[in-house]
Amino acid sequence: MGQSFNDSKPIFLQIKDRIEDQIVNDQLKVNDQIPSTTQLVTFYKINHLTVAKGINLLVDAGVIYKKRGVGMFVAEGAKELLIEQRKKSFVDQFMLPMIQEAQKLGISESELTNLIKQLKGRE
Repeated sequence: MGQSFNDSKPIFLQIKDRIEDQIVNDQLKVNDQIPSTTQLVTFYKINHLTVAKGINLLVDAGVIYKKRGVGMFVAEGAKELLIEQRKKSFVDQFMLPMIQEAQKLGISESELTNLIKQLKGRE
């Protein structure tokens, strides 16, 4: 985890996103304990309430669960839930606008597919 944050969205959402990334990337697996709020506060040097707000979003979404007096852990099915949410968000934020713009420009489905394959090959 890097220590810096950007101004694109609130820090509590960036904390949430970083933990989600660790789950999606298998750095944190089902029933793994996530860093405590205190550890995150110390590491990032941010307010306790900011960290708690990000963590609580994950609890509310069923991504992590709390064991009183022990800590917070990755919930069963968390990775799958996050992947489904991200796929939907990806379609809404990127795919639909891309398709709409392609239609305006007269780019065919096959041309669009070829462009995607070309860009993917650059990796």
